[in-house]
Amino acid sequence: MVGDDKVKQEPIRTEAPPAYEPWINEFLAWVQLEKGLSLNTINSYETDLNQCASFLHQQDVSHWKDAGLEHFSAWMSSLTDGQYAVSSLARKLSALRMMIQYLVGEGKISDNHTELLGNPKKRRELPHCLTIEEMEKILKAPDLNTPLGKRDRALLELMYGSGLRVSEICSIPVNAIDTEEGFARVFGKGSKERVVPVGGHAIEAVRNYLHGGRPFLQKDGTGGELFLSMRGKAISRKMVWVLVKQYAKKAGIEKKVSPHGLRHSFATHLLMGGADVRSVQEMLGHADIGTTQIYTHVGSDRLLDEHANFHPLAQ
Repeated sequence: MVGDDKVKQEPIRTEAPPAYEPWINEFLAWVQLEKGLSLNTINSYETDLNQCASFLHQQDVSHWKDAGLEHFSAWMSSLTDGQYAVSSLARKLSALRMMIQYLVGEGKISDNHTELLGNPKKRRELPHCLTIEEMEKILKAPDLNTPLGKRDRALLELMYGSGLRVSEICSIPVNAIDTEEGFARVFGKGSKERVVPVGGHAIEAVRNYLHGGRPFLQKDGTGGELFLSMRGKAISRKMVWVLVKQYAKKAGIEKKVSPHGLRHSFATHLLMGGADVRSVQEMLGHADIGTTQIYTHVGSDRLLDEHANFHPLAQ
């Protein structure tokens, strides 16, 4: 039968099925007597356990003693669609763990499967991502007739073209970019060095800045940083934030734009174009590939939108 292997999505009942109710009541009486929990907490535990019991019953689990790790895990997974705060999920898991521990202690069941359940974590927000068209508008916003405009074009091109963090763009030295071979050496978090590709547009913008922009910003005592302020010092993180927002506004972009948004867009556009996630991980300098994989969700959402809007059979 189609769908037999899927978790059933019937509405959760507010009362526990009869087979589950006695042990819930026994546990709640013990908690009230032995743990001294508040009435509000006990009532919340009762609601949580009734909800869990109803879910198990819907999965054809007839009694607490028949429930295993996969059933408890499925219940917790069914709650993580955004309808509950992390604190509420943590309380539900705490109620379940405490009850199962109680039942094991009373010899009613043999194993405490809830010990293997992971604690609820705050959901990671999907990063803000600019479209390719929006990114092009921002990149074209600086005035290339001025030294500062040349600097800003190179800065924006490098951030988007190589996925650099704002701290990396502020500290990258002139000699870290090989304009002939098209790569840059970057020191990221934990002073870890990585080599990132630099595309043709970014290389052209950097060359233009080095010849017609940076020399006009240099002062006595200027260091080796690539991007300089009007005082000849390394550009600050705050100034990069100001510039990104300024050019986004000039380009007519109404959504929230930040330096990190350019990095998000770099990764998302690469993955949407078919780049391997591990290659993107290396370019971004992520120690954990899980951090990079969040961008695959952004790409998937965009693809779903494109399909829904433009495919003739999507409606």
